[in-house]
Parts: sequence; structure tokens; C-alpha cells
Amino acid sequence: MIKTTIFQKIINGEIPCEKLHEDEFCIAFNDIAAQAPVHFLVIPKKPIISLFECTKDDSDLLGHLLFIGSKIAKSKKLKDWRTVINTGEESGQTVFHLHIHFLSGRKMNWPPG
Repeated sequence: MIKTTIFQKIINGEIPCEKLHEDEFCIAFNDIAAQAPVHFLVIPKKPIISLFECTKDDSDLLGHLLFIGSKIAKSKKLKDWRTVINTGEESGQTVFHLHIHFLSGRKMNWPPG
């Protein structure tokens, strides 16, 4: 079990968010520290710290998270977006609950970091 993070508090309804989607497996909401004109997160309700801790049993869940993010991006009429999953502190992960960033609305540079 992971520590109670800000994302777990959002899932539990303790902290409000600008919800874009919610189902039994995940929740999606706009990032409060947006790094692009469009920046939303998709997070699993299952408490997974990062991709490092995922198992084969999480395969369907991981696919679902990406599918939901794509569905939201398309509903926003986005044609181009970047998806980012930071795994571990050195990669830039600051909230230790798996989450996928979807960013769009400006040119993304490469390499990113």
C-alpha cells in the first residue's frame, strides 16, 4: 500500500478537482500546475506507486488509462499531444501514485529534459 498522496485524496473526494472523467478504474482531471495550455492527468484508482511496481495483472488497467486519455484529448479536438509517465524521483515524479500527463496546445521540444 502506498502513502496517502494528494491523488488518493482526490480519488477519495477529500480534495476537489476539475474532473474530466471518472469510472470504476480511473479518474482524469486538469492539472493544477499546468505545463501547457492543455494539461490533464489520468490516474488509476488502484494505488500503484509507479510503472516500476506494475505487474502483468495491471496490463488491462494501463491500456484503459491510455484509452481514456486519448478519448479526452479527442473530445477536446486535439490532434497532437504528448503523454508523459515519470517513474521515480530522478525522472521528475513528485507524486508517488502512478499518473499519466497529457499535454497539448503548444509546440513540445525534444529532448524534453
